[in-house]
Amino acid sequence: MESNYDIYLVGVGGQGVLTIGEIITETAFQKNIPVNYFPTEGMAQRGGFVKVQVRLGRKLVGPNIPEKGANLVISMEISEALKAIRFVRPGSEFILWGHIWAPAAVMLGKAKYPSLDQVKDQINLAGAKLSFINPEYLPPFEGELVPDNLYVLGAAIARTKLGNLIDPTSVITVIRTRWPKNVNRNVFAFQSGLKSEIEIYN
Repeated sequence: MESNYDIYLVGVGGQGVLTIGEIITETAFQKNIPVNYFPTEGMAQRGGFVKVQVRLGRKLVGPNIPEKGANLVISMEISEALKAIRFVRPGSEFILWGHIWAPAAVMLGKAKYPSLDQVKDQINLAGAKLSFINPEYLPPFEGELVPDNLYVLGAAIARTKLGNLIDPTSVITVIRTRWPKNVNRNVFAFQSGLKSEIEIYN
């Protein structure tokens, strides 16, 4: 596996995209892996575009992953995945969470929301191995659905080469430290993601 590993995350405000990046960063730091974390500047409003770039293995690095440079892309929303296509490295991995958040232009009838097949086709054309996660499989914990960002992180650790760098046990340690009051729910969300059902498109 390459010593340098770049992760590009996209989604909308309120989904916990920044949190995914923070957990990966903290886990890498605790394992003495050089890591650089670059979130979207400013505060992301609910529903607004959010991106995070995490660069592993480099002691000195710029904040921007170059086009066609990401080893892993994680998109927490279907249409937002299109904004990450140009960062896909041929042969890389792409995790797509099947959540739909229609932007204002779509809700006002000024734009058309892309179909899932259209997004899948664009990801495949870019040369990435696509793993699609259906939100219908998100499990409940004590009557409420678990946090989808931790579920998706679990899937990414289990299904991509990111799991060769940071292991589930180390991630759980970070989760326990971060949320001591809701530890059982959050650990369950992550562990469920490790065993999640996904659709793979080569």
